[in-house]
Amino acid sequence: MNMKSTLAIAAALCLGATVAAAQTAAPAKPAAKPAAPAKKAAPAPAPLPAADAEQLAAAERAHTGEYQCEFSQSIDVSMNPKANGYLDVKHNKQVWTMKPVVSSTGAVRLEDVKGQTLLLQIANKSMLMDTKAGRRVVDGCVHEKQKESAAAVAAAAAK
Repeated sequence: MNMKSTLAIAAALCLGATVAAAQTAAPAKPAAKPAAPAKKAAPAPAPLPAADAEQLAAAERAHTGEYQCEFSQSIDVSMNPKANGYLDVKHNKQVWTMKPVVSSTGAVRLEDVKGQTLLLQIANKSMLMDTKAGRRVVDGCVHEKQKESAAAVAAAAAK
């Protein structure tokens, strides 16, 4: 064998070994994704201020329980289990914590502590308002005690 043939064979062997090594080598791992920033936990809601005597009296005047509303809807009003003198109003899947206030007309207003909604309770019906959007959420809501009041007024008018 001559020198050129030997060099050609040696070069081919080296090139083949390099190609074979490249084919059997593990593929490079993709670059690691940067870590997502940690989500901050929502701050705990501030505790509600203690109810004064006026608020406690207003809470006693509010009708608790289920109200039947127009369009086959309903709301449910219950005492807040964590804060004396506050009520929870539920409609569909939403729940609002409300502070009761007696107005100068005798109506009971349940004011959302976050300023989003208002439940107005008058003698014969109640309505849930979205005060931010300026619209009624649900109207014509009647509690059993309001039905009784409306029936008494109707009976007195019929005499």
